Amino acid sequence: MQNKTRPSKKQFELLEYIDKFIAQHGYGPSYREIMSGLNYSSVATVAAHVNNLIAKGYLAKNGRSARSLYIIKPMTEPTILQTNIVKPSEEKWLVEKIDYKLRQAEEAPSKEAVDNIYVLVGTLKILGLDGAAQSFMSRLSDLKNRV
Repeated sequence: MQNKTRPSKKQFELLEYIDKFIAQHGYGPSYREIMSGLNYSSVATVAAHVNNLIAKGYLAKNGRSARSLYIIKPMTEPTILQTNIVKPSEEKWLVEKIDYKLRQAEEAPSKEAVDNIYVLVGTLKILGLDGAAQSFMSRLSDLKNRV
């Protein structure tokens, strides 16, 4: 059974750091990134805090990978998107996902796949990422001609 005592001040700072890191990057930070981000002197300090927060039920690990930390109970409520400004990390993620979908469609072309990719590329344009959208157009046109 997990102990739900309040985290210490340092542990709360670590939870906030992890929460913000995941919100910004989409995956958990490594112990070294936490050490660097919170100006700790050793990875062992991070590990001690992380293990205590896991025991208290605030954190969990998904497997044994370096980026497997996640918060069980979010620190903040989800925010509503107030703008269409896209961070560079988000743009990279979007472009990679669309490229993946396009590669799948190129392997098994269909009208539905082409239509879906046009929607995704249109979304890039709506978000103001015209350069990223344009980078897919020649491949998308070739795919449309094959279907």
